[in-house]
Amino acid sequence: MRTVGLIVEYNPFHNGHQYHLRESVKIAQADTVVAVMSGHFLQRGEPAVMDKWARTEAALHGGCDLVIELPTAYATQAAEWFAYGAVSLLEATGVVDAFCFGTESGEIEALQQAARLIAHEPPEFQLMLREALESGISYPSAYSSAVASYLTSIGNHEAAAFPYAQPNHTLGLHYLIALERIKGKMEPHTIRREKSEYGQTTVTDHAIASATAIRKLLLEGGELGDSRPLVPATTYEVMEREWAAGKSPVSWANFVQQLIHTAVTQTPEQLSGYREIMEGLEHRLLNTLPKLDQIGFEPLLETLKTKRYTRTKLQRALLSILLHHKKEDFTAEKLAAGVEYIRVLGFTTKGQQLLRRMRSEATLPVLLSAARSPVQSRYLELDTQATAAYMLAQPGHTSAAAMFRDFTDKPIMID
Repeated sequence: MRTVGLIVEYNPFHNGHQYHLRESVKIAQADTVVAVMSGHFLQRGEPAVMDKWARTEAALHGGCDLVIELPTAYATQAAEWFAYGAVSLLEATGVVDAFCFGTESGEIEALQQAARLIAHEPPEFQLMLREALESGISYPSAYSSAVASYLTSIGNHEAAAFPYAQPNHTLGLHYLIALERIKGKMEPHTIRREKSEYGQTTVTDHAIASATAIRKLLLEGGELGDSRPLVPATTYEVMEREWAAGKSPVSWANFVQQLIHTAVTQTPEQLSGYREIMEGLEHRLLNTLPKLDQIGFEPLLETLKTKRYTRTKLQRALLSILLHHKKEDFTAEKLAAGVEYIRVLGFTTKGQQLLRRMRSEATLPVLLSAARSPVQSRYLELDTQATAAYMLAQPGHTSAAAMFRDFTDKPIMID
């Protein structure tokens, strides 16, 4: 039985995701699909529109056979560590033969060349990256610029001309760098994104739209029914149930009171100890946050945004405060040590067969819940704390039982 791995957020699972899943199965000649999925909080520093169990259910109905959770410590990181955690986790299962990711071009050769050459960051590359950062541009832009400059300097002009700065190319490059760094055996594949671009905010096709456009539709006054043509019927059924129960859709607006409470009870020195808080941002935050009730979350981001502090970086900074993510837990050395467990969120009948194989072939403990974990992991603690914070943002669903679902809920199983 051949298995392909996917790295996903499914926020929510839509028609484009289903297309990517089916094409990934074809290109990898796979029989089964393992998805490593972010939990309640995501790579761009945002809360998921539905909780991780609802999104797991939609993923299983959509064609995934086994869904495992990318720990919050990696799921909320910039591309380098997000990719490192996800690729490491797929490799650690011991059952994934290949993995497939979407890119703007659908081409992988230049990405692989670049990954092999810069995976261990030669001194010349480090210097170019430092110089690009000193120019004041954002880290993603600086990294892409340094990649092109380094490849040009060693005479690899064809690879240097590749558009690394495009969002999916950037992420794809980091997936391949992670594979090099861990000496992984999985085969990498990519397919071209169709119909909608990453982060596109408008619906331009009647069947496929970006997750960003769908969330915008749902969060900015649109009716749930407006999303029906853009998602599989099974996803719509899950969303309809969650909406009816008052549990979704969730956005940053749900966390304003939690954020204010956490921030205003801290001194500037304490705030500076949170991940992504630097360059005096702690002072700007304390001056601005008291007005958050009046100005709203979006204007807050606009007020704080600078050339160096992009929207995404700001959201990650605010998320670190909300979730109490201290810098000391996120050092490069700790992150490079890798994921310490494989948390199973759900599986199908075929996925159950994979799970049996994983119990003997995985290189990490396999957890069906956070209860009675054989590992003492700070990152597992952060996962359970993230669940508690997420549940507190759902009006009418803030019971202790909801906040402890990581300890009590069994993985979702569907036929």
